[in-house]
Amino acid sequence: MKIYKYIILALVVIHLGSCRNEPKKEVAETKESKVETNEEEELPGLSIYNLPTKWTTHNDKEIELKDLKGDVLVMVMIYTSCQAACPRLVADMRNIHKKVSDKANKKTKYVFVSIDPEVDTTERLKTFAKENEMDSEEYLFLRGTKEDTREFAAVLAVSYKSISPIDFSHSNIISVFDKQGVMQYQKEGLGEDDSETIKTIQELAK
Repeated sequence: MKIYKYIILALVVIHLGSCRNEPKKEVAETKESKVETNEEEELPGLSIYNLPTKWTTHNDKEIELKDLKGDVLVMVMIYTSCQAACPRLVADMRNIHKKVSDKANKKTKYVFVSIDPEVDTTERLKTFAKENEMDSEEYLFLRGTKEDTREFAAVLAVSYKSISPIDFSHSNIISVFDKQGVMQYQKEGLGEDDSETIKTIQELAK
């Protein structure tokens, strides 16, 4: 987890440093803007919600990671044309979802981030979600720029590289984040015991 801490701390410092160069706002601010500012300041330093990256969902909606604040996040990085590890990762996520209580699932998002945004268009992600019976509120598929995807993979300690025009080698890691966007647990491997993952989700979703 050390690499995760160092990377996200560096990203937060860079982001906050860039904010200091912005011109001062007018003294008279609306109550709404003050509330939003306070919420941002309250985020833990290791929260992924500090990252200013933007993503497009499988429903063609543009979001920032902080839009997911308030839900427990179970995240994995895949690509839809994968014929080897990714189907197993999808199955693992489905099994975890089935074993988590309905009450906890109402406060949890199962998020799939594409490592191949060129091929995984919004339309492709939508089709993939339907094919895997994951086109529901609890599941979310995201695509971003190559740069943002690579940056986010580093935060999750997920490595990947292209080994052919249509194939990637990549880490098989499922990560669990609390409602403030701080990583609490990771499971590596395919078809591994998911009891600790489920326990973590149940506790965080209370």
